[in-house]
Amino acid sequence: MKDIWRPWLWWTAAAVAAGLLLHLLGSVLTPFLLSALLAYVASPLVNRFERWRIPRTLGVVLVFALFVLVLFGLVAGLIPEFQIQMAAFIARAPGYLVVIQQRWLPWLQRITGGTVQLDMKTLNHALLQHLGGLGSAAGPFLNYVSRSGAHLAIWLLDLVLVPVVTFYLLRDWNLILARTPQLIPQASRGAAVRIARETDSILAALLRGQLSVMLVLALIYSTGLWIVGVGLALPIGLLAGIASFVPYLGFITGLVTAGIAAWLQFQDASVLVWVGLVFGIGQTLESMVLTPYLVGGRIGLHPVAVIFAIMAGGRLFGFMGVLLALPGAAVLSVIWRYVRASSGTDPAGQQ
Repeated sequence: MKDIWRPWLWWTAAAVAAGLLLHLLGSVLTPFLLSALLAYVASPLVNRFERWRIPRTLGVVLVFALFVLVLFGLVAGLIPEFQIQMAAFIARAPGYLVVIQQRWLPWLQRITGGTVQLDMKTLNHALLQHLGGLGSAAGPFLNYVSRSGAHLAIWLLDLVLVPVVTFYLLRDWNLILARTPQLIPQASRGAAVRIARETDSILAALLRGQLSVMLVLALIYSTGLWIVGVGLALPIGLLAGIASFVPYLGFITGLVTAGIAAWLQFQDASVLVWVGLVFGIGQTLESMVLTPYLVGGRIGLHPVAVIFAIMAGGRLFGFMGVLLALPGAAVLSVIWRYVRASSGTDPAGQQ
């Protein structure tokens, strides 16, 4: 029994030390952790280039060039349309306030049995004032940044540091993986290798697969809402696609947001059926096609566990905690299954 628990005592001490290190050096480690995640996501493509007999350093350069081209294409193609849709929404905003006053407030009064009063003139003036100020918001922001020289320097350093560290991690990724087991005590090395392999399979499904699902869903939602005629099709589609990283959050957020935008724009309840059809098709494709093929089968993390991990990580360690939430949850789930299988309490682990 003593030999069985000795490796787990070492793992517990390592986890405590890692948590303390994250707490003390969180802001310093954030760009390195972000670089590690980017390198992890991009490493299969570099490995494929290497199998095509392309030198690894050149393969990393090609991956960076491909990323820059894709990013430039997305920005050049999406930003103008995004600005057009937002400008159109801002121009129609006063009319939406009239609709709220004439339709929603009387309906709300009938439902609640009370009196709901809104000073629409004041609200309209405040709305126009704030929306008009969005274009000039960059000035005060830049003034604040210029006064905060230290924060600006740190931000610029992180901005430069992330691609540099990502480049070196991608170039030496296989070497790092080969040498990492040597840092683990011999008694725990076998278990660590098995845990690392299973964790890698889960993280590959969660990170690489889910990123693909997010992109496809953003395209489906944006295109579907554009066909329906919703004015904010692109912003809402992008929001729903990004939010789909958390299970069901993208579907719910997009459906509610698109429903409100469509009702304000058309003032016709029948359009909500088409909005629901768009998100219903997207959700069906996600569950029956996208997730099985891009993410894989059972990844070992319940949707509630994913949501809790992201919220807890953000609460404890901020942005760095969000970055580490899913990898940490995946590692813990694998370790827990390994402990149950080793102790004979998990039927799946029994022979």
